[in-house]
This record gives sequence, C-alpha cells and structure tokens, in this order.
Amino acid sequence: MSTVNLSVYDPESVPDASEMRFGIVVSDWNREVTWSLLEGAVNTLEKHGATDDNIIVKHVPGSFELTLGAQFLAEYDDLDAVICLGCVIQGETPHFTYICQGVTQGITQLNMEYNIPFVFGVLTTNTHQQAIDRAGGIHGNKGDEAAVTAIKMAALQRETEK
Repeated sequence: MSTVNLSVYDPESVPDASEMRFGIVVSDWNREVTWSLLEGAVNTLEKHGATDDNIIVKHVPGSFELTLGAQFLAEYDDLDAVICLGCVIQGETPHFTYICQGVTQGITQLNMEYNIPFVFGVLTTNTHQQAIDRAGGIHGNKGDEAAVTAIKMAALQRETEK
C-alpha cells in the first residue's frame, strides 16, 4: 500500500496568508512527533506569507485536550483558522479508539459551531514508526498538509463572505 507524501503540493494553489491569523494547538503527548508536526505547520504558514506575530501556538497535555484548547483560542483571539496537531498511536487497549473518536467528533463540532475552520492535523497510527514517517519522515509532514488546509479554508471563508 502506498501513501502520499503529505508535504508535496502545488504552492501556486495556496493563497497568500500574509493577512491571515492562525492558532495552532499542539499536544505535548508524543512530542517527538507532535513538535515535528508543529515545525512543519509553522514553516508552511510562513512560506505562504504568515508572520510570527500572526501565528499563535498553545500546548495542551494530550490529543484529547486539543478540542478545548482550540475552543479557548477561538473564543479569546481573532483568528482565521485553528490547526489542531496531535498523535495517537494504537496500543493494546481500546483507549486509542476512544481518544480518536472524541477528538474527531470534537473538532468536527467546533467546525460546525464557530465561524472559522478548525483543521484536523492528528496522526492516528498503528505504530510509532508510522507516526515518525508522517511527521517529517518518508511520507512528509502532516503539519505541512494541515497548514495548507488552514490557509485554503480561511481563504474560502473570506471569499464567500464578500
């Protein structure tokens, strides 16, 4: 089974982000992986014009806390999009399933309740190696993909509000 390189995209297809403001909520659990996702997201936002002043990063303990952290950012800052970065690796108990379902439903709910995009940048992998491969490894960086999605969705919202 082949996997797409998450960092390969057409830069011409990404709108200018110089006038956009982004929040990033990153889980500190599995931080070897999540901080690499963060680096990818920030680098990609900056590549497309976002400034350091317009990228707000907040840390939460684990992936389950991403939704509340994202809600806090949306309520207390004027943002065009919020990127949620985390990593949940399958273990021997059903914990993986509950966390993944909760985070997925939570981020979906935030998208429906707030008037800004919330981007799902959470790796849900079977192994630690699969996570590494998707956080700057052989399959690129999901953080890059999440940043591109945030820019495109923020631009779409601005376009439709005109």
